[in-house]
Amino acid sequence: MSRSGQAAPPPFIGLVAHEVRWRLLSELARSDLRVRELVALVEQPQNLVSYHLRLLRSGGLVTVRRSSHDGRDSYYHLDLERLGQGLAATGAALHPALGPVPAPPAPREATACVLFACTGNSARSPIAEALLRRRTGGRVEVASAGSHPKPRLHPAAVRVLRERYGIDVADRRPRRLDDLADRGFSHVISLCDKVREVFPDFGGHPRRIHWSIPDPAAVGEGPADEFQAAFARTAAEIDARIGYLIPRLAQPEQEIRP
Repeated sequence: MSRSGQAAPPPFIGLVAHEVRWRLLSELARSDLRVRELVALVEQPQNLVSYHLRLLRSGGLVTVRRSSHDGRDSYYHLDLERLGQGLAATGAALHPALGPVPAPPAPREATACVLFACTGNSARSPIAEALLRRRTGGRVEVASAGSHPKPRLHPAAVRVLRERYGIDVADRRPRRLDDLADRGFSHVISLCDKVREVFPDFGGHPRRIHWSIPDPAAVGEGPADEFQAAFARTAAEIDARIGYLIPRLAQPEQEIRP
């Protein structure tokens, strides 16, 4: 309490209200990014950007993962769920009637066309394709492909979709990214650090988004339950990210960017 008897502002306010940190959060709300990309986007020195990223990480809003393409690189990711919880708690601290604003619904018609991409198109990208199609009931056109597609979907990916989400993709076969380069996608989302570096050019200037998600198959063939658990965690992360993607599919770009 302050001397006037009023409660002090929640620490969350101070964490997100700084201009540079807010700009970092705004960029990370759209895509996972590397430090040098954030430096260019917010037009601030790297040491200053790194300082503010450390504060956001300490506050639990931002996480970092080593790039699977280049281990010397790292991708920063905004935890939108934690951010939403902080915003809701801040509103409630001011007035109990203030709460989270409902997200816009998915588009009623197939106005968005989304491509998910990874290297083999055998796990992460087909999982994302299946989950977005399920969540939107076919109202969003969605595809997936890989830069070096595998002969078949990974059995653990097929299993996790069937057992946890009731989706059967057993008959689906991986596709090559180059074969879809002439499609008119509105959103192109890479789920693999490697494939992000080899994207072909897509016509129509789609929104490019990156989700830095490790390959669940890279955990190695250990105990069967642990191996399957890695795929379950990956599917859960992708499903959570898709939940935040859907409202943006109905918004034109000018409404999204500040």
